[in-house]
Amino acid sequence: MLLTATRTKWQIANLEDLGFACIRCVFFQVILIGGFFIFALCTTSYGAAQTDRTASLIRIEGPIGPATADYVTRSLQSAQENGATLVILTLNTPGGLDTAMRTIIHAILASPVPVVGYVAPSGARAASAGTYILYACHIAAMAPGTNLGAATPVQIGGGLPGSGSSDNEEDEEKSKAPSSSVKAISDAKAYIKSLAQLRNRNSEWAEKAVSEAASLTAVDALDEGVIDLIADNQTDLLRQINGRSVELPAGQVSLNTDSVTIIPLEPDWR
Repeated sequence: MLLTATRTKWQIANLEDLGFACIRCVFFQVILIGGFFIFALCTTSYGAAQTDRTASLIRIEGPIGPATADYVTRSLQSAQENGATLVILTLNTPGGLDTAMRTIIHAILASPVPVVGYVAPSGARAASAGTYILYACHIAAMAPGTNLGAATPVQIGGGLPGSGSSDNEEDEEKSKAPSSSVKAISDAKAYIKSLAQLRNRNSEWAEKAVSEAASLTAVDALDEGVIDLIADNQTDLLRQINGRSVELPAGQVSLNTDSVTIIPLEPDWR
């Protein structure tokens, strides 16, 4: 009986040890599984943080009119609503209407999202209204083999300034007043100069672009302080602007373009 009692106690002790061992095993498994899930969650969150940064891509191709202005302003609004890090506005235009240009510039100046103007691809131009828009952007860039300028206002309709002759005194008196073309040029010079001063770019050349229809290549534009950089492509553009500071309506911000995904915003049926 003593042997039996001893054996029973030994069995109970073994069962208790086995129970404790099982509990410890389950405990360690819970810790291991919990740690795995925490690690996976952190990794996922980090990955999301890296990939959630987006850049909205807007394209201005061809003449600038009311439809272009509507497309750009709505796209800038969408970029803000979607939490885009920045907007890349590519330009390849011969120019367009003054009212449409000013609508686009107003939207850029009011945008809480940085706008990078980029004349691209090679062979593209930002002439006339495109030059004003490029000056308005927070960062101005051009691809190799592009040009900008020739920003003199062009009057649509009517004859050339000073054409025709007048035989009466009333017409001669009117001719002494500044013509509409002179007023338009004066206004355009003041406008582009204000944009140049706002973005700390070459205002003297900007006025020449208006009064003398001056133009520049990408290399010359960089040398003259008209643009901020020359980029071979969009990837090179993102690399070069990383860490640059820009002034927004809410204050100065530093651009972080690491692992940014570019999302094109295409025009709709309008």
